[in-house]
Amino acid sequence: MRGVLVVVPCGQGKVWDRAPQLGPVAARDAYTGAPFKVNRAFAERFGARWVVLSAKYGFVSPDFMIPGPYNVTFKRQSTNPVEVPVLRRQISEQDIDRFDAVIGLGGKEYQEATREAFSGLPPRLHFPFAGLPLGKAMQATKQAVSLGELSFL
Repeated sequence: MRGVLVVVPCGQGKVWDRAPQLGPVAARDAYTGAPFKVNRAFAERFGARWVVLSAKYGFVSPDFMIPGPYNVTFKRQSTNPVEVPVLRRQISEQDIDRFDAVIGLGGKEYQEATREAFSGLPPRLHFPFAGLPLGKAMQATKQAVSLGELSFL
């Protein structure tokens, strides 16, 4: 085990909202909302590796090609988000349980999915901005990137 894995939640805003004719797009570029961009900057600054937690596709690498628009979220079970057993299988398949620590970003539903998926596995889980309203979480995330410090690890 080594380093830090950062889990970045997908976002509601997607590139196809502005350009519906686009075909598949890499996950790193598919989500266009401010929260995703701030979280991506955090992940790129602090993660030895980072993944996107897509409510539709599960844990995907930034290079994973998202085929097109979708509207699935952990916030509404009626949208049929990916289930924890699938997430656990992906963790094993992608060898992302080998890190010393996993930092989960995003709201409580994405934190809970990450927590359940990594339950009983070796990495220490951290949710540094848990409980903060979105604006405060984004501000704290930007500040961490700016300072280049993670005091909780």
